[in-house]
Amino acid sequence: MYAWTKTFHLLFVIAFMASVFYLPRILVNIAEVGDQPAVRERLVLMGRRLYRFGHVMFGLMLVLGLLLWLGYRLVPAWWPPVAVGVGWTHAKLLLVALIFGFYLHSGRLLKRAAVGAALPASGSLRLYNEIPLLLIIPVIWLVIGRPF
Repeated sequence: MYAWTKTFHLLFVIAFMASVFYLPRILVNIAEVGDQPAVRERLVLMGRRLYRFGHVMFGLMLVLGLLLWLGYRLVPAWWPPVAVGVGWTHAKLLLVALIFGFYLHSGRLLKRAAVGAALPASGSLRLYNEIPLLLIIPVIWLVIGRPF
């Protein structure tokens, strides 16, 4: 049961991160579309669907992550004990919270674009698009290395 839980947790992490990486790219496209309302509407629709999808994936990822972290207390025979309070876990969770905050901010930018408000320049949004990469690299390092 533990291996299946971990497998699906990882699947939902990948799906959520795909949303985190792609939503700012849609924002770049919206900023660059200019005066083409049909294209802008299509991009906003794509962004809204992706944003909802990302929320669902984050929720599933969170539930399975909690199960991996605390499952040994619920059904000890199915999940191995995980040491509570391990430093790398706290650092990882902080970075995941920052990634989710970035995702929420991207959603707010999308909502602004949907009502016709101006977005930052496409060059700024291209830099903004790189923030999740800078956050996910230490998450991966913490999970693999468990340095503290």
